[in-house]
Amino acid sequence: MSTESTDQYFKNLGNKSQENLNEAIARIVEVKKRNGKIMIVTGSGPNIHEGVTTLIAELMGKDIIDSVTTSSAVIAHEMGGSLDKVKRINAADVGFDPDSHFLPKGGVFELSLISEEAMTELGKKMILDNEIIQKANEADGDIIIKAAGNMAYPMGLYCENLSKEILTISQTYGLPFETVAGWGADRRTMLGMGAQTGKPVLVTVPQLIGGGNVGLSIADSIPVSRRSALIARMIDEADIIIESAVALTQEIHDGPFECYTGHGIWAYWNGLKTCSLKGKTLIRLDMDENLMKAKEFQEKSKKIQAAIDKGLPKTKITGIPFRMEMSAFARLEDSIPVVGDIGELWPIIAVETSKALGISLDFLSHPQQTEQGKEMRNWIVDNVKPIDRSRIINELNTKDKK
Repeated sequence: MSTESTDQYFKNLGNKSQENLNEAIARIVEVKKRNGKIMIVTGSGPNIHEGVTTLIAELMGKDIIDSVTTSSAVIAHEMGGSLDKVKRINAADVGFDPDSHFLPKGGVFELSLISEEAMTELGKKMILDNEIIQKANEADGDIIIKAAGNMAYPMGLYCENLSKEILTISQTYGLPFETVAGWGADRRTMLGMGAQTGKPVLVTVPQLIGGGNVGLSIADSIPVSRRSALIARMIDEADIIIESAVALTQEIHDGPFECYTGHGIWAYWNGLKTCSLKGKTLIRLDMDENLMKAKEFQEKSKKIQAAIDKGLPKTKITGIPFRMEMSAFARLEDSIPVVGDIGELWPIIAVETSKALGISLDFLSHPQQTEQGKEMRNWIVDNVKPIDRSRIINELNTKDKK
């Protein structure tokens, strides 16, 4: 595997981020050499577009990553195949009023560009409006690669409707939506690889609403308290937690059962199983330089912890816009901020970690703006397939007989 491109990505980082990234990789390698566990907390958007979720699935399969939390939007996109090609046209060209309230800004309509064979197969699972498909195929429009499923017809609608069936199975058998969806998901997605390896993939509570009915079905599949307890277990088992372009992490990693930052004290008091971030390494990949400033501010002056101890506003003391996730992150002794483009950071982490562990990777992501990134995105479109309902039913029948 050529490392020339990752060498350049490393050079693009600031000196402090280079230093911190090296430290982060060293800790990951040390943990995996002693059979420790790595947990990932991903956001949506960039993680899909930069091929990061596909890379995470690869690292799960290579036993480098052990558990994943993500957003309902990512689950919806992975159900659609992660990335797909769509044709964006004027909605009027397929017979819709472009000013209709149900259309997105600009009055556009999107058509999933899938093979004739795939469209025929999809027609066996849902009623297709062939007139709309024909009109959309004949109309002029832009062809782009974007997060899969989503608003494109018919793939977006297929995933939207299939989520109702998955929800019924989940509630019937007491399983998270993500587990059942994973049975039918492509093994190059986090969902699919999680199902194949038995590694947990769960949506966090702050990231439940997204992806249309997929998000609602995820939220309805198991109680919030159960979801929080399962995520607390993941945190408890992890030695390292890596946050990748994700917001609201304070409500994720120091949620209702986490004690080191204080929120889980009464859960413990009442006899519930809790977890603690004490002694864990928290690595955050983010483009916000204020994250680095907050960490350095705390290390030099200890004023962030002092502000919390005195009940004072942290924004006024630090003089920087203070996102909630910066609070616990800056105060944790073993947190490592790495400021940079996740499209560049993740290939470095993957290459250096796998090299140190003697592991060969079959897939490597690249920043979407590079030539390698463009090739990667096309590869994902061609090779990562949408969720297969029949595989879910087959898996369910197999498990039901045991």
